[in-house]
Amino acid sequence: MAKEPTSTTATDEATAESTATSQATTSQATTATDEKAQAETVVDPKDQQIADLKQQVDEKDDQRLRAQAELVNMQSRFKKEQAATIKYDGQSLAKDVLPVLDNLERALATEADDEAAKQLKKGVEMVYDHLQTALKQHSVTEVPAAGETFDPNLHQAVQTVPATDEHPADTVVQVLQKGYLFKDRTLRPAMVVVAQ
Repeated sequence: MAKEPTSTTATDEATAESTATSQATTSQATTATDEKAQAETVVDPKDQQIADLKQQVDEKDDQRLRAQAELVNMQSRFKKEQAATIKYDGQSLAKDVLPVLDNLERALATEADDEAAKQLKKGVEMVYDHLQTALKQHSVTEVPAAGETFDPNLHQAVQTVPATDEHPADTVVQVLQKGYLFKDRTLRPAMVVVAQ
C-alpha cells in the first residue's frame, strides 16, 4: 500500500491565504476600532472651552459665596463688639476712680477735733456723696460682702478664720476693701476674711 503523494505546497498556500485573510480582517477591525476610539477621545475645542469656562464660573461662584459669608460674619462680629463697647463704655474710668473713693472713705474715717477740721471733713463727705451718686447713675455698685456666702467671682479671700455659730463656713466675716461691679462685670473683687 503506497501512499498517495499530497501536495504540501497547496496546503501551505491555503493556510497562508487563510491566515493573511484573517490578519487583514483583524487589522481592518483594529483600525476601525482605533479610529472610533480616537474620534471619541478627540473633543471639539469649543466643547473643551465651554467645559473650562463652566469650571471657572463654578469656582468664581464658590469664591463669591465664601466672600459674602465672610462679610456677613465680619458684620455680625463688629456689631457684637460695638454693642459690648457701648455697654461697657466707661469701665476703665470707673476702675480708675475706685482708689479715689477708697481715699475719701479713709479721710471720712478720721476724727475731726477742731472746727476747721470738721468743715473740711464735711466738704470731703459732700464730694464722697456726689461721687457715689455719679457712680451709681453709671451702673457702678458695691459688691455685697459682709455676712454673705463667699463667691470667688465677687470676693477675694485674703485671710481665713475658724467658723463659729455666728459665722458658718464659707461666710464672709470681715471686709478689708470694698469691691465694685460695673453692670454685670466685676470691676474689683472685695478683699475679705472668710470663715472656714
